[in-house]
Amino acid sequence: MIFQREWKRGSKSLIIWSLILAGLIIWLLSIFPQFAKQQEGLEKLFQAYPDSMKEMFKMNELNLGTLMGFYGLEVYMMITLLGSIYAAIFASNMLAKEENEKTVEFLLSKPVTRSEVVGQKMAVVILNVLILNGVAAIASIAGFQFAEDHKVPYGTFMSLVAGAVLLHLTFAALSFLLSACMKKTRNTLAVSIGIVVVAYLLNTISGLSESLDALKYVSPFYYADAVTIIQHHQLAPWHITVMAAVILLSLLGAFIVYKKKDLSA
Repeated sequence: MIFQREWKRGSKSLIIWSLILAGLIIWLLSIFPQFAKQQEGLEKLFQAYPDSMKEMFKMNELNLGTLMGFYGLEVYMMITLLGSIYAAIFASNMLAKEENEKTVEFLLSKPVTRSEVVGQKMAVVILNVLILNGVAAIASIAGFQFAEDHKVPYGTFMSLVAGAVLLHLTFAALSFLLSACMKKTRNTLAVSIGIVVVAYLLNTISGLSESLDALKYVSPFYYADAVTIIQHHQLAPWHITVMAAVILLSLLGAFIVYKKKDLSA
């Protein structure tokens, strides 16, 4: 019952986000052939950029004139950021809204335990994140058809897909935990989006200088970084471990907190 209700309530936003993301992916990949033709001019343009800017946006590590370089710098960056925002928004509303909308008493009057409530809502969050990433992957494969003269390394591409899924699940799990801890959806939403934005900025500015390099380790975006995946053709095992640990601990924390929480109807 809870799973079906949450699935229906979230289906409209999932469709909208999926269509927007798919459209942006296909549009960006459709202009890649133009970038490839102008590769020499682009390289001269990027050489004029300050070293700090090139470090910040990884311009010195990936080439926009190659398909994977363009995908990593332009498309994957957008997928990870927009997908993380969607995951945070969707998950942050899951548990807190029952108290915010004064429906928690009705919900818990049904023959379900608190663990079942958390488990079914969590399942909807995971399913929506997987569907969004599935749409993004399909749109990417469709967009690759514009680059007829460029071979697609699908092993590397699937590693990028896996990285995006784990990153989105990380932010979803953190937001889900916040939703279990807090009572006001507005507060939970603001904090969840703030975490995504701050994490993105920390990962970006960490490339400005060596003194800021340590900042990247507290940002989930670092563990799904396109440069590392494309250069090594896979996700680093310890990056997978870190994100998986955050996901599992956050979801476990949500179960524990919600079971002990003093719910107000």
